[in-house]
Amino acid sequence: MQIWPVQDAKARFSEFLDACMADGPQMVTKRGTEAAVLVPVEVWKRLQAAARPSLKELLLSDTARMDIPIPARGRTRRRPAGKS
Repeated sequence: MQIWPVQDAKARFSEFLDACMADGPQMVTKRGTEAAVLVPVEVWKRLQAAARPSLKELLLSDTARMDIPIPARGRTRRRPAGKS
């Protein structure tokens, strides 16, 4: 992966984009710190598909995605009829 300072990536964007498409992901640094990565669209789509499960996978999963607080039955109070 080639590393591009942000100023070079901006000034030579066409070359930056061509390098990404030909050689794969390209790292962008800002003030010497890694800031972003430009990746080809095929890589992005693959990463997005792998990052989130399908609805089918969620429904068939043995583990819950989050804890949902469910109050115990009989402990909730109802409003008196006729009042809003």
